[in-house]
Amino acid sequence: MVRLAAMQIIEGAGRWTPPPAGTANDWVEHLKTPDLSVGTYCIPAGGIDDQSPHTEDEVYVVTAGRARIVTPDGEAAVGPGAVIFVPAGEEHRFVDVTEDLSLLVFFGPAYGSRGGAATA
Repeated sequence: MVRLAAMQIIEGAGRWTPPPAGTANDWVEHLKTPDLSVGTYCIPAGGIDDQSPHTEDEVYVVTAGRARIVTPDGEAAVGPGAVIFVPAGEEHRFVDVTEDLSLLVFFGPAYGSRGGAATA
């Protein structure tokens, strides 16, 4: 994507989308500049979060659904409105997804810009 020169409305960001057939989850990047990227990550109820740690800091905003997030330091139940910060390199995973989970995701700097990025 190209760096934007003006304000932009990001249609559909954070909206639930069923993963494509045969996949565990769905990641769509909506916006990418050198310093920031924004996307939507969806995991269906009962689904598996197969992501790996990222090389960028990350903020999740839960827009729909319920699950637990697990890190080496603990775990917490999350639902609509929860905001979660995960520092670069920290193992994390959503488990016990009891309702279709939709997350608005912000990466700083942009996702994959530090190299070695895994699936969102």
